[in-house]
Amino acid sequence: MEIKEEKTAEEGQHFLPTAQANDLGELQFTSIQKSENEPKLEFSLACKDLVAPARDCKLNTLVQISVIHPAEQSVTRYSSTETVEGTRNPLFLTGVTFPPEYPIYEETNIKLTVYDVKDKFHDTKIKWRRRMRKIWNLLKIYSSMVRTSALPENKEPRSDVGRSFLGCASFKVGDLLKSKEQLLTLSLRSSDGGKAVGTIDVNLLKMGEIEDGETDHITTDAQGQKSALACESIAPEGANDKDNLPFLNAVLKNPVYKLYRFPTSDNKWMRIREQMYETTLSFHIPKELISLHIKEDLRRNQELKDLGELAPHWDNLRKNVLAHCEQMVNTYQDILAELGKQTGSSFRPSCSKGEKTLEFVPINLHLQRMHVHGPQLKDALYDVITVGAPAAHCQGFKNGGLRKLLNRFEMERRNTGYQFIYYSPENTAKAKEVLGNIDQLQPLISTHADGLLNSASQHSPDSLKNSLKMLSEKTELFVHAFKDQLVRSALLALYTARPGCVLKKSPSPKNTVAEDKDKPEGSLPPIQRQDSIPHHSDYDEEEWDRVWANVGKSLNCIIAMVDRLLEKDGGISGSGGGGSSESAPNDCSDSTAKEGEPNPPPADPTTTHQRGDWYEQLYPLILTLKDCMGDVVNRAKQSLTFVLLQELACSLPQCLMLTLRRDVVFSQALAGLVCGFVMKLHSSLNDPDFLQQLHMVGLVVQFEGLLSTYSEEIGMLEDMAVGISDLGKVAFKITEAKSNDFLPVITGRREHYVIEVKLPARMFELLPPEIKEGKLLHVYPVLFNVGINEQQTLAERFGDVSLQESINQENFGLLKEYCQLFTEKMPPECLSHFQEQNDLKGLLENLYQNVQAKKRKNVEIVWLAATICRKLHGIRITCCKSAKDRTSMSVTLEQCAILRDEHQLHKDFFIRALDCMRREGCRIENVLKNIKCRKYAFNMLQLMAFPKYYRPPEGTYGKADS
Repeated sequence: MEIKEEKTAEEGQHFLPTAQANDLGELQFTSIQKSENEPKLEFSLACKDLVAPARDCKLNTLVQISVIHPAEQSVTRYSSTETVEGTRNPLFLTGVTFPPEYPIYEETNIKLTVYDVKDKFHDTKIKWRRRMRKIWNLLKIYSSMVRTSALPENKEPRSDVGRSFLGCASFKVGDLLKSKEQLLTLSLRSSDGGKAVGTIDVNLLKMGEIEDGETDHITTDAQGQKSALACESIAPEGANDKDNLPFLNAVLKNPVYKLYRFPTSDNKWMRIREQMYETTLSFHIPKELISLHIKEDLRRNQELKDLGELAPHWDNLRKNVLAHCEQMVNTYQDILAELGKQTGSSFRPSCSKGEKTLEFVPINLHLQRMHVHGPQLKDALYDVITVGAPAAHCQGFKNGGLRKLLNRFEMERRNTGYQFIYYSPENTAKAKEVLGNIDQLQPLISTHADGLLNSASQHSPDSLKNSLKMLSEKTELFVHAFKDQLVRSALLALYTARPGCVLKKSPSPKNTVAEDKDKPEGSLPPIQRQDSIPHHSDYDEEEWDRVWANVGKSLNCIIAMVDRLLEKDGGISGSGGGGSSESAPNDCSDSTAKEGEPNPPPADPTTTHQRGDWYEQLYPLILTLKDCMGDVVNRAKQSLTFVLLQELACSLPQCLMLTLRRDVVFSQALAGLVCGFVMKLHSSLNDPDFLQQLHMVGLVVQFEGLLSTYSEEIGMLEDMAVGISDLGKVAFKITEAKSNDFLPVITGRREHYVIEVKLPARMFELLPPEIKEGKLLHVYPVLFNVGINEQQTLAERFGDVSLQESINQENFGLLKEYCQLFTEKMPPECLSHFQEQNDLKGLLENLYQNVQAKKRKNVEIVWLAATICRKLHGIRITCCKSAKDRTSMSVTLEQCAILRDEHQLHKDFFIRALDCMRREGCRIENVLKNIKCRKYAFNMLQLMAFPKYYRPPEGTYGKADS
């Protein structure tokens, strides 16, 4: 007998808005008391003594779970278990869980319907596979013409077709909650409600409680399943603290919960809660970054205008650059305005890759979390960030991705005409770095100088010493920033670009005073070579040295004056601010009495007795310091802005388009990183070793890529490689939140970003002093990519895989450097314990051998890299084109491997656990929310090219838009 579910809704965890449910609950119904971030209800199912429709008929059973809402009395299909084959006493590994927001009450009825599933493909499966192998062999040489959408697919019958009704039962939630042993045994009745066809047990579950019962009678898989992955547990202590809920709720949205129970190797139960969250950071981080880019670009445009009068050639270039830059700023402003309209959004579906207004937003970004409770080990959390490969989909990949485009751009700049001055990427980056230091240090020095005057007015010796110490430290950093030869050469370049400057030789792009790497060590400095920017007879090369040296001299005058004032006051000689002589104040008399120097304001007679003469004697010296500093800043800013003008002018508009592409890719990569950092910090706050590693070494961030090196995915991989490498410019700073706004704040500029992560007070108190004081925390991003689909088969047989090989080799070197840094900086007591627990050296050697091996689809590379990352307390991020299909296969495989290797999952249940997670778990829900279809976008022909453990179970894949 075949039936259809009455008044069914789309299967999945879709429900009434929380507000409606709460209003109803307050008026009529009894709420279920649970903590805010815990599921409201979880239970497992098992059937006994099922009656088959015919004698000797083997049953393949599943249970459909439906919810009867007490207000409307309507039936909503909620979820289902996996199918258990060949038994009349099935015990289901997939449980039922209702998330915190679900409107369920003690009066809610749960309907359980048991079906016998008819496997329509069982008789034809072998014939179908043989036929596909023949087709595959015929199409191999023409496979470049094959596309996913044109291939035959394995179609799953509709959920109400191909299964026979066995029986149903229902119960009230309140009855289950109030039952003595938290167990209900219900009779299954036939469709007419008369004949009993077996029983079904409903067992209330709670994470943290051991489930009773033996596992011997469960149907098992084939023997000998194997997969190599080892991971380290993360203790989730404090994760459920109510004080942390506002912090989590600010970052995580729309949870999906799934529940499983799997047997261990000693025939006991372990319980697994699989969780998946969207994150508000998907839109918050891009908006923060775009706002920062707009401010930076507006500041750059103003600096270009402030260059002053230029010769006609350079002035025309500046006007052209400004026109393009202002147009680019307008583009960023338009994108930011469109993102501002996305109120409440926390997720960008994979089908929106082509939407221009969303190009800065990461595709399908989610937190994938597995919470394990076993009979022996304490609870553990395992997190993986899943996100579509950071790439500029809207700009396309016809000409490749960033890795290729940047190399081509650099070659074109080297070979440009004589109208520009060539500066290497390193020097251009250096110019941006110095400009960033100026913007950061100048206001700090002014603030500390004013603080010194304030201490002098208060006549406080201790405060005066502390203020001078801070002023000295920042001023010395300021002076040191201008010792670079680049500033000297840029000043000369700008001088030659002024009107009326007569050059003895035209600038040459091949040799520049900015950089000549081929010079032997010990040769004359670049300023002596006049191939690009000739020496002008009227130019005083030593003037710059005098200007920036005056800043140091002014500081020495201030130090000496403070020492004198403290000595006269009976204080201890020597302020600790730096080296100065007793004659320094006298030597500074000329500099403090220069023509045009403003005199200090007359002392107010009513306050003279409070201020004494300290303020009056320090004021002119502070004024001189600020004047000298202003002169340095003005000259340096103009000269270095002229350097940046060369980069922009030589290849408009390509340079700006590359900047836009790089910003887009970086924005997507950064959103994933920030989400991973925030969740890693939250789950590890009670781990002192982790916190020590965080501020002493930093964290490794391992990206796992599953892109092929064929067709458009080559360009995606090139984008992704550059975007992940750029994450090395990011540092984190943790502060105490002063309000209920816990979203991160981004500061800095394109060459250096600081992400401020705000924690609630009680969480902030758990941090070590170094982090509390604002120490910058660094991250070390690495990428390992292994293509696994049919396009990678084409690349390996008929194409080129050198891009993947070079990326893996380069990033192995970076990972090895981080491991060396880890062993050097961590304290011996922590390191010895770590080395006892982990064979890091052996894992690195194994990874190196696999990276060097010429092996097709060598997925051991990503397995080993993930293992090393977890052992190093790193952040795990998995990517494919859309983070939907290949990513789902990888994440579920990793979860099951962790259960087997770290929590003793019974070896005979590895494949069955894998199928449960892929068929009924969070990842199929991810597919549904992306494309409104519960199908992984694979077909049989494609899957034949996949590694064995990356293939989904029968009936879960088919033709679908990705």
